[in-house]
Amino acid sequence: MYRKNAWLKYKDTKPVMDFNEGYKNFITVAKNERLAVREAEKLLKANGFKNVEDVKSVKAGDRVYFINKKKNVAAFIIGKEPIENGLRILGAHIDSPRLDLKEHPFYESKGFALGDTHYYGGIKKYQWTTIPLALIGVVCKKDGTVVDINIGDDPKDPIVGVTDLLIHLSADQMAKTLAKAIEGENLDITLGSMPLNEEDKEPVKANVLRLLKEKYDIDEEDFISAEIEIVPAGPARDYGLDRSMVAGYGHDDRSCAYTSLMALLDTKSVKKTACCILVDKEEIGSVGATGAQSLFFENAIAKLLALAGNDHPLWAARLAMENSEMLSSDVSAGFDALYPSVNDPKNAAYLGEGLVFNKYTGRGGKGGSNDSMPEYYAFIRNTMDEAGVNWQNAELGRVDQGGGGTIAYILGNYNMRVIDAGIPVLNMHAPMEIVSKVDVYEAYLGYKAFLVKYKNIM
Repeated sequence: MYRKNAWLKYKDTKPVMDFNEGYKNFITVAKNERLAVREAEKLLKANGFKNVEDVKSVKAGDRVYFINKKKNVAAFIIGKEPIENGLRILGAHIDSPRLDLKEHPFYESKGFALGDTHYYGGIKKYQWTTIPLALIGVVCKKDGTVVDINIGDDPKDPIVGVTDLLIHLSADQMAKTLAKAIEGENLDITLGSMPLNEEDKEPVKANVLRLLKEKYDIDEEDFISAEIEIVPAGPARDYGLDRSMVAGYGHDDRSCAYTSLMALLDTKSVKKTACCILVDKEEIGSVGATGAQSLFFENAIAKLLALAGNDHPLWAARLAMENSEMLSSDVSAGFDALYPSVNDPKNAAYLGEGLVFNKYTGRGGKGGSNDSMPEYYAFIRNTMDEAGVNWQNAELGRVDQGGGGTIAYILGNYNMRVIDAGIPVLNMHAPMEIVSKVDVYEAYLGYKAFLVKYKNIM
């Protein structure tokens, strides 16, 4: 099934289309990492998984999950073999590029209330102007109350946005490079234009703060301890007259997160313990307590080993990770027919040809990449072919064109076998990304085959 159009094998496309309805709902609702964790936990509970805090021991066949700081999930199906023998791991990230409100976000200028932002991850700044945006996140008050904020995603809600110059007055702006045409400090969102009264020094800002107080019982100072993300408003939608694709925000990397999670949920029993881990902060280097570089995952495996009766769980966790195999479930750059020059066509990923394997990512001379072992790659090829999964391989563009990274190298540091495996995406890191429905479905099938395949690797 290597390098073949996956649509051609489906006489009945209903399974593909039905699966993507669930996916569209997931990325419509889960527009940030906290919401992704919340939706993942709902799916886990509905499929018989128990929070590890509610169990006293584990045995083969048990289904348990860990939540870390409301931004990570690690879910496990305990295998028939000892956990020390290694796990089959699917790892994806659930953060996406966006705008974040600063700690002191509100100000007024020339009759407008505005929100000051700092962009998160790699973005083309001009893509975030003149589009409908929503405010999503949490405000944490001093008394310990956590207030959920969601303004703009419901069709009945107002939206916000970043304005841009009219073409008639853009001569100087149009002479700049794309990187400089929109400055980061100018990516501020418009929040309102109606004054509260004549007495206030900043009456429009005062009116916006009044509305927030009435709806959420929060004050301006509470935004110091808040996490408000500005993301595209509205649902994911079918793309193309044939409805073969999905357009939406956050395909990178929630398309791989959803398919990895569903592969685990739909797996019945395993010889090696199966795992799906969803992490945060990949777009800014996988740092911090909720990024892939955190000790959360290693600690989770140690706790699991302790629950399985191991007397030396910390040592055994390192052994288990060294004996593990992982698919770093992350998207790849899809070949865009309008911009062919940035790719090596014979080493590019194409929409419709299925799950993409990247032996290495990185930049230039493979800088920062994992560069998977060929013995492991051969095992993966065999696994996909035996399961009838459509798959392809790719590099991330021409050698000197650019590049990017994933979490693969971080888990590779544990001496486990890791390779990148994901879904090709058009418009990556844009507010509207595009994936093929059949690639989403093939990724799900490929991930599931990986979890259950039992064979020694050279």
